[in-house]
Parts: sequence; C-alpha cells; structure tokens
Amino acid sequence: MMDGVNRDVFRQFNGFPVPVSASVTAQRDFGFDLHPITRTQNLSIISDWSQCEVDRGVRLHYFQQWALLCNRRAVESVVSRGPCINTHGELLVSHSPSGARRAVVRETSTHVGHQYLEVWGYSGLEACLDLAALNKHGKVYEDAQFACLAWSPCEERLLYVAEKKRLRSSAQPSSASDDADSMVFEEEDKNMYMEDWGEGLVGKTASVLCVADLSKGDVTVCPGVPPHLSPGQGLWAGDSGGVVFVGWWNEPFRLGMKFCSNRRSALFYTDLKGSCELLSSDLGSVSSPRLSPDCLWLVYLQGRAFGPHHQCFCMMLYDMQNQTSSLLVDVVRRTKEGQFAGVYDSLPPHCWSSDSEWIFFSSACENRKSVFSVERRTGRVTPMLGANAGSAEFGSVKLLTIVKDLMVICCSSPNHPPCLKVGFVSNGAHLQSEQWFHLGGAEVSENFGWQSMIIAPPPEEENHQLSGVNFGAVLLKPAGSSKSVMFPLVVFIHGGPHSHFAAEWNVNAASLTKTGFAVLMVNYRGSTGFGQDSIDSLLGNIGNQDVKDVQGGCDGWVSWWILGLSPDWSVSRVLQSMCSTEPRHQCSHTTWNQ
Repeated sequence: MMDGVNRDVFRQFNGFPVPVSASVTAQRDFGFDLHPITRTQNLSIISDWSQCEVDRGVRLHYFQQWALLCNRRAVESVVSRGPCINTHGELLVSHSPSGARRAVVRETSTHVGHQYLEVWGYSGLEACLDLAALNKHGKVYEDAQFACLAWSPCEERLLYVAEKKRLRSSAQPSSASDDADSMVFEEEDKNMYMEDWGEGLVGKTASVLCVADLSKGDVTVCPGVPPHLSPGQGLWAGDSGGVVFVGWWNEPFRLGMKFCSNRRSALFYTDLKGSCELLSSDLGSVSSPRLSPDCLWLVYLQGRAFGPHHQCFCMMLYDMQNQTSSLLVDVVRRTKEGQFAGVYDSLPPHCWSSDSEWIFFSSACENRKSVFSVERRTGRVTPMLGANAGSAEFGSVKLLTIVKDLMVICCSSPNHPPCLKVGFVSNGAHLQSEQWFHLGGAEVSENFGWQSMIIAPPPEEENHQLSGVNFGAVLLKPAGSSKSVMFPLVVFIHGGPHSHFAAEWNVNAASLTKTGFAVLMVNYRGSTGFGQDSIDSLLGNIGNQDVKDVQGGCDGWVSWWILGLSPDWSVSRVLQSMCSTEPRHQCSHTTWNQ
C-alpha cells in the first residue's frame, strides 16, 4: 500500500513542468513601439519548459506562448496563444530581434548526427541549411558552456559554435576557405586519445565560431581565432559587424569544465576578417558577456583562474567606445544576513534595462536564490526579488530574461512547484508582488512547511584562518509536525563541493516530505551563496569541515524536534545536541514557512 502511495506522490511531483528559458518578442506590425492610436503595446512571451514523463522515463521539452496587452508599462491582460508544442529534436532556438523570424538548430531522428539550421517566419520555413552537407565544421554545440545562436542586427546572419572540422592527415582542404584555423587534422590511428572538455561535454575537443549567411545559404568559419583557444558564448558587437566571444585556453587541461568555472579564459573581439583583439585580462576566468541595448557597454563576469572549482565572481564593465574595462561589482568576502552575497550564477541572456542604466541578474544568496539590480554608473547593488525584497511567498526567484524592461521570472519554494511570472520594472527600485502576472506553472502549495537556517559552528570547529564564517541549511517538515510526533530524517548533501541548495522546488525532497520524512539540505561552509571566505575555508579541509557542518545541521534538526518550534517562531539560542553533552552549534535565526 505504502509503495503505491509513494509511487503516486513521486509521479505527481515529477510531472510538474519547469521553465527553462524565456524570450520576449514584439507585435508583428508595430514592433516594440507603442500603438499610434491606443498608446498600448502588444508583446509576446515564449517560454521553453521541461517536463518528466515517468511512464516512458524521458524528459520532454516544449514551448508555450502568451500575448500581453501592456499600457503605460503595466501588464493589463495575458492571453495564452494555444496549447503547448513539443520541441523534440530542437538543439538550439533563437528569436530574431524583431520577433519576425525563429532560428532552430535541429537534429533529425532519421539521420543520427545530421543537423540542420532552419529559419521560420510568418509564412512558414524561409531557409534550411544542411550543415552536414556544407561540411564546414563538426557538430553544433548546444551546451550551456560554449553554445550560442545569435542573430545579427540585420537579421540576415546567425552566429553559432561548432566542433572544428576533422580531416585525415592525407586529406586536402575542400575549398579555399578551409584553412588550418578551421580544422583539426586527425591521426590515422583511431585509438589515439584526444582529450575533450569532460562530463557533459564529451566529444567536444576544439570549437570554432561559425556565421551562417541566410541570403547566400552558406556557412563561414570565423578566421583569426588563436589556435590555442576554444571560442564560445559569442555575440554580435552591435552594428560593427564584429563578434565578441569568450576564449578558453586548451592547455593545461580540458577535463571537467562543466563544473569548473575557474578555467583560464578571456574576452576577445574579432572583426570576422582575421583580426582578433583581447578585451579583458588574460590571467583570470571570464564568462557571460552581455551587450547593452545602446551597444556602448559590455558587462561580463570575471573570476580567478584555477583555485576553487566554483567561486564568487566580480562583475566587469567594458566601455566599447574607450575600450577600457572597470570593476562594477567586487567579490563579496563575507555576507550580511539577508543582503547581497555576491555573484555566483551566469547572467541571463538579456539582462539590461532599456535605457542601458541597470543590469539585472539572479544569484545564490545564503539559502535562497534572489534577483538583484546593479546601477551601471555607481555599481550599487539593490535586492529586487527574494532576499527581503517583497517576495516572501517564494523561497527562490530566478530571472530568465528582461527585454524592454519586461522581466520574466521563475519562482518556486520547497513546497511550491515552479511557476512563471512577468512584470515591468521602471528602475532599480524594489518590485512589489502585485505588479506580477502569473503566466504558467503550478499555482498551488503543498501542505508541508520549510525552514531556512543560518548556523554558527562551535568554537572548536571554527576555521582558524577564516573564522566567523556561518553555514546554512533548508529543512522540510511533514504536515502536522509537532513535538509529540517523531519523524525519520533524510539528509541531502550537495556535491561540487562549491555548490548550493536553494530553497526551491526539489522533486525528491518534496516527495519524501509528503510521505512523512523530514528532509535536511545542508549548505556547509564551502557552499556558494555565503561569500568567498566561505568557499576558501573549505580548501584543505574537505572531508573534515564539511562533514562536521552536516552533523551540525542535524543538531539543528534534533533541537527543533526537542523544542517543538511553532510555525511562526524565530529563535536565537545555543542548541544542545543529543549526540553530545555540551552545546555545539548556535542557530542565529530560523524562519518558518507554511
């Protein structure tokens, strides 16, 4: 009987769809401008979703579209534009700036590995390039580290990243455009080991930037990229015709880059004619270049090369006219309760306000994920959503995109499946919940509570080099929890080790809680979201400090059961462990959520 109940709960929770990305496009006739008579604005939201189909054991992907009627920077009404559409076989998708065209890199099921670049418009399929037949490169990259599919401002060219073309050493270039920069010569011995970029990037060894010219129906590999680099994350540099990209050094090693944001990389500019220019420092790690709407500013993230696998980034600002870089947001060493804790996540594809004065992003902040804004002129960071900014109903908020000041966010909590919301932002000030319109996803909360805890380690477990660093945990408690009822406890420990548990929807944790287990997810010292000192404190202490912190999180759970905390009670006291005769861990605060 219980097995059937557990299975049904897991099936139900695993079936909730999750927003993956979103784009904002304009009305066909008036673009992003106001209607000349009604002074209203018609926009479209297109969101990509992921959903698990348990019976088949597959994860499905689909997109859904909504029409928004906006008046004076406020959403007046939202209408769904039909049912969801399966996007099976679509590796990459990009909507043109005008919204009139949709580019798709598709891999067919009939010819394994055969890829096509399709362009769709209002009248159907407008262009289709058989990338295998053109034979200019290997497979197109679709991963989160290298991939891009970017429209040029004229909407006649598309920029993407692919594997370098491989030829046997005896082969000759097929055309004059095939030079040493656009191919890798493969040894005759098929057993020769070729290092790739590791898990999640298997088979990807050396990348190239490619430009598809839709008017000519041809693809060109961008010349001039230094051979010791693998380019990725490309974007058009405004109307200049050039391209900005991140270049990763192939040496000393490639393996493991998916989970190692510390690999040496830098920001470059190429004019697509063979010239390549360094824009940033070449001694750190760089990611997420994003161009402002006025094409005058470029913001990007920068961290240390090597060191911790994942770390707190600084945000850099590049002046496209003066060709200079400056520090916009520095690394946060120590966190203050509920305040900005640093940048740990990639910037959304579109992150600028329409006036190019503000940058918006989401990042880990203690046990949550929150949205922040940065003022370009001053570097001042303001909490927008989450982190004590008027969105207490959700544990975590993630920014998917912002276009023309219309922000699309994904919200969830440990007891609330993900949902999609939209709203306008007029400046960097706080946003209120009544400004948001619900688009899709779940609208119900499960009947169990959760708690965010900040825990101070006892004096004997302090890090002597970096003392005073706290850690966190998220506790899910079954419905009807009380002092008189004991619950079994399941402890989740994240990998990384520099990773993070956010107070967001987690299918496994929610399923266990629904069926009567308490679940504890520990963000031990070394997790992201607690400042760079927390990350650095774990170096040389793996297997010791993190293990003690997990035990300390369990002490907090035991103390909660002993004290019988009520749902609305905040506590600040020394907690007594059942496994020790002395007080061990001090819980600076606990906040209950139903």
